[in-house]
Amino acid sequence: MFGDVPPFLDLDEAYWQSLMNDAEAQTSERPPGERRAAASMRPDDVDALWLAAQRAFESATQITVSAAGCNRGGLLIEWNGLRGFLPSSHICGLTPHQDEDTRRTELMQRVGRAYDVRVIEIERGQGRFVVSERLACAEPSRRDAMWDDLAHDQVRDGTVTNVCDFGVFVDLGGIEGLLHISEISWGRVNHPSDRLTLGQRVEVLILSVDRAQRRVALSMKRLSPDPWLTVGERYRVGEIVEGMVTSVVAFGAFARLADGLEGLIHVSELAEGNFLHPRNVVCEGQTVHVRVLNIDGAHRRLGLSLRQVNGAEVKTSHVLKASEA
Repeated sequence: MFGDVPPFLDLDEAYWQSLMNDAEAQTSERPPGERRAAASMRPDDVDALWLAAQRAFESATQITVSAAGCNRGGLLIEWNGLRGFLPSSHICGLTPHQDEDTRRTELMQRVGRAYDVRVIEIERGQGRFVVSERLACAEPSRRDAMWDDLAHDQVRDGTVTNVCDFGVFVDLGGIEGLLHISEISWGRVNHPSDRLTLGQRVEVLILSVDRAQRRVALSMKRLSPDPWLTVGERYRVGEIVEGMVTSVVAFGAFARLADGLEGLIHVSELAEGNFLHPRNVVCEGQTVHVRVLNIDGAHRRLGLSLRQVNGAEVKTSHVLKASEA
């Protein structure tokens, strides 16, 4: 069954490079007269092609590619001159549990054919264009049933299939949903890869289902309460708490007191005297004791002071540690 197919994207950089190098070397397994169309294209045309592939990926649109060659990992494909890769684990009807020679023979027999696929990874800077036939060849009736089974506010288990700058895609068992970066955590997330990895199992909440556009919006953070709703109950003005510096900027530093709760130590509250930059006082990852100056849960703001703690003896019995918050 489609939902039982283990996700791709389990290849590390070295393995991926070896596959591509292997494909380049195996000219005898590529069809006669094959040409790299992209090599003769204008830069603007190449840009447009990558943009079209990116849009196909983001919209989960099905495209048709041709198999131009093969190697031990799968098929080397082309789409309008753009070269990419179709892994063996994402080819429909491939005989399972084969030895390497048998698998190579079966893959060679598939060279020259056209395949309806979905884009599962695209990264122009790395020259990556990876597609899946399995995502595209699930039976329509079964896919319709899958869509009918999805609903707002459902909690589902899934697998991360792709990590992008704007979020991650999660396979819900045949249908992929988008977990936007803003829905990963109540706290700041600089990049989705800081929190999630390819192949990771996650629990997500379905925010919306657009059957017409075939889009599903997901959230992880909403499976737990918004910490800003109770920030006034957990902290008091004047209290000394423990936090970790998460970011240092020209106007001060941000410190995380608990997951999803970050406060600003303004430059004027960092230290006494003059200093060139906040980085001369604190650095990312540093644990600090700070005094709570103000609490504004409605606007998700916390004002903190390091200056009003340094130079004074901290009574540990009055310190609320971030791990206990």
